[in-house]
Amino acid sequence: MLVLRTLGAPQRRLLGGRRPRRAESRPTPVPVTTARATLVDAVPLADAAAAAAWLEQADRDALVADALRMLNRVLHLHRMAVADPFARDVSQEQALVVRVGYGAGEDVADGRYAAALELPAPRGVRARRSTALRPQERLAALLSGRDAALACEELALQARADLDAGRSREAALVLRPALEAALSELEPWADRGDLRDRLTELAGLRADALGTYDRALQSGLDEPEAAAVDRVLRRVEAALRARTASGWE
Repeated sequence: MLVLRTLGAPQRRLLGGRRPRRAESRPTPVPVTTARATLVDAVPLADAAAAAAWLEQADRDALVADALRMLNRVLHLHRMAVADPFARDVSQEQALVVRVGYGAGEDVADGRYAAALELPAPRGVRARRSTALRPQERLAALLSGRDAALACEELALQARADLDAGRSREAALVLRPALEAALSELEPWADRGDLRDRLTELAGLRADALGTYDRALQSGLDEPEAAAVDRVLRRVEAALRARTASGWE
């Protein structure tokens, strides 16, 4: 069961209607609304000792990943229902705090636990990607016009977001144009490092991307097909990182 709560919602100003109001010269910060999402497992624990043992032995990373998939599925369905393209997925890195714990059902739904652990900020995949892409230097290069934001990058990011959220069908539908765009857009940098070899490798993956694309047009993907999408997407991502690894002129 997924429980959503809005916390710290600022009181809306009712006076003045929809007309603009003159702002103060030194306005105070507006209170920020936060949301709490709690995924409650319906399977009960036998007693307090069993609950404590579960918390000690639980695969916390897997629990957080499952909770994120559930939350992002709800956000995905909400995006479809209200036709809002700006309602996006969330990640663990965006959370102010992540807790794993146990307690009575109503208490846990309201953010109260008999016992809980507050998990440290995640490290790993995103940290490695960020280090390779040197985001601050890249942003400066993009803003100054020394580098270009490629369409294939945006498509690859969308495919990765879909795949990580369990939407393998959508990822397959985006992967094929991401691959074709990468082959075209990366050509001007083909002489950098080993990028020429990487483009040759990507060209050899066209059949795999087309196969999963055609399959996704008909229905959802099975596990091996989703794994194939991930494999091809990883090679596209590696080629994109290779382009930026040597810096910008």
